Order: sequence, then C-alpha cells, then structure tokens
Amino acid sequence: MRIGSIELSSPVVLAPMAGVTNVAFRTLCRELELARTGTVAGLYVCEMVTARALTERHPVTMHMTTFGPDENPRSMQLYTVDPEYTYAAAKMIVDENLADHIDMNFGCPVPKVTRKGGGSAIPYKRRLFANIVAAAVRATEGTDIPVTVKFRIGIDDDHHTHLDAGRIAAEQGAKAVALHARTASQRYSGTAAWDEIARLKEHVTEVPVLGNGDIFEPGDATRMMQQTGCDGVVIGRGCLGRPWFFAELSAELNGTPAPAAPNLGEVAQIIIRHGQLLSDHHGEFKGMREIRKHVAWYLRGFPVGSELRREMALVETVQQLADLVGQLPADVPFPADGHGPRGRQGSPSAVALPDGWLDDPDDEAVPDGAEVMHSGG
Repeated sequence: MRIGSIELSSPVVLAPMAGVTNVAFRTLCRELELARTGTVAGLYVCEMVTARALTERHPVTMHMTTFGPDENPRSMQLYTVDPEYTYAAAKMIVDENLADHIDMNFGCPVPKVTRKGGGSAIPYKRRLFANIVAAAVRATEGTDIPVTVKFRIGIDDDHHTHLDAGRIAAEQGAKAVALHARTASQRYSGTAAWDEIARLKEHVTEVPVLGNGDIFEPGDATRMMQQTGCDGVVIGRGCLGRPWFFAELSAELNGTPAPAAPNLGEVAQIIIRHGQLLSDHHGEFKGMREIRKHVAWYLRGFPVGSELRREMALVETVQQLADLVGQLPADVPFPADGHGPRGRQGSPSAVALPDGWLDDPDDEAVPDGAEVMHSGG
C-alpha cells in the first residue's frame, strides 16, 4: 500500500491510542514483527498530540513525539480544530524534521472534546473540516510528508458524515483516509459497521481507504478487505497485550505462514522488555505505573492466580516486575480465549455538542475553547 511517498509492504497501521502507542510500545511491536517475519512492514503511529500544544512546545507534548532512532517512517497524529494552529503545527513538523507522516484525528468521541466542538464533531462542519485539512496539506507542500485523515461514520445514526468527509479530505489533498466504522454515539461499543467502509471505498476512489473496527484476529483483516474492498486496515484495541499481532497480520496479508502464538514464558519476556522500554522512556517510577494496565491485557485468558495478578498491579521497579513474571509457568500455551477486544468499550450515549452545533453544517467558525489538551481517539 502506498500513502503518498510512503510505500508499505504490509497494509497495516497501528491506530494512535492515548497512553499506549508511545515509543516504547511502537518499538516493541516493530521488534516483534522483525523477529517473527524478518521485516518491519507496517505503519506505527504515535500517540495523538494537540496542534496548539505542539506549537507552544508543551513539555509533555514534546516528550510524546519521541521516536526510536531506527523508526521509519515516523508517523505523528495531530488533534486540531483550528486551521491556523494546524498550519503552524504541520509547518513546525516540516521545518524541524519531526515526522515523515502526519495523520489528523477527527474521530475522538470523548464528551469533554465533542462538547466543545472538537474530535468527531468537526466533520459535520464541512467547510471548517475542509479548511483544517487544507491547512495541513498547504504546510507540507513541496515535501514528501503525506497528510492523512481519520474519522468516524458520523455523530450518530441521524448524522452520518463519513462520505462527505472522505470526499472533502481527498479534494483538499489528503493522501489516504481511514474510517473507524462506528458513530461517535457508539463510542467503542457494539459492532463496527463494515458496510460503511465499503460505501466509503465506493465513494472515494482517488486515495487509499483504510478500515478500522473489530479486527481481533488475522483473518478479520482479510475478511474486512475482501468484504469492503478497503486498501488497508487500522488496528486499535486488538493489539493491546498482543504487540506481536502485527507480525501475525503481516504474515496473513502477505500469504506467508503465521508465526506461532507465544506461550506464557514468551509473554513473560515480552512483558519485561515492555517494562524496560517504558522505564527508558518515562523513567522507572512512571514506567512501572504505565506497565500495570498492559500486564492485565497480556495475561488475559492465562491461568494466573489472583494474588500474583494483584502484586503485578502494584509493581514499582523493573526488577520487581521481572521477579513476578518469573513466577509464571512458562510452558502454558496461549489461551483460546485470549483474543478479542481489550480496553475501553463503554456504552452508547448521546453525543455532547455545543449549543446550536447542528444548525449550520457550512459554518466554518472555529469552535471556542476546543483546542484543549485531552486523550482519546
């Protein structure tokens, strides 16, 4: 799959996830793909950063933009609501050589974001959405840095926006579009509507269309591509606690033998490696607090006692982590029920929007106060 100047030998993209897809997790995914397939074939996107915070060089934001020394291509996702900040952030990325690819997030369903008109609320405002995408493309003109756009089906079942969003993004110069096949009101619940990915693919023919939602097994990616005609897949919750998933997907989509799922002993070594990478990035204190949620995902379905799980949920040092995972029975095979969704799912709910937001889809005014620091995607 080609995205502008970027040629990928596997049409698989890691979805940005707040508090997950930092340089430690991306490094681990890349190491495991290389070790199990002999190559790094997919695209690994960093955590989403806010355009305004980037231009203001917020220390936390700058830390989030860390890439590994051999990470290529370097992919950065921006959250933005304002064309001016969008242009400034994209120009900063170009001028300071901060990344090789810019993705733009218009899929965040978090209430504190949509309530101010950000995230998945923006594609409803067609002219504002166009202005934002155009600003990023304008800032990257004359470079090899492609701009891509990710969005949802719409606000809710009464306000679908994905077909317009895909068309507008392509018209403004985006090199690919990705659809999380849920509405904002669904959040992460229910079943992804793959048929809407197919509709988008029929509607947008100038650039690659990627599908996102409910890919938890390698075969799911094949089925999505066959059923929808999409050009690639974006992986979110399916890789939590399974950083080797990208090696399985690469093998599946390239028609090569799938690497064997790791047993518990191999998972234990992966946990230690992840913990060390997090400590290298954040320092041991924060790194060990970050690894705790990952441990729960790694051990899903394995027969691990409650006391050992509890101790791992309180781990404070890399050595303590190594000592604890060293108690796991190494020869236990990967569990049949160890797959499936992890992380947040939530329940469907009405989308919080600014007063009068739905009155005029052609209003291009920048929403007041929406350029905030937040998590979500």
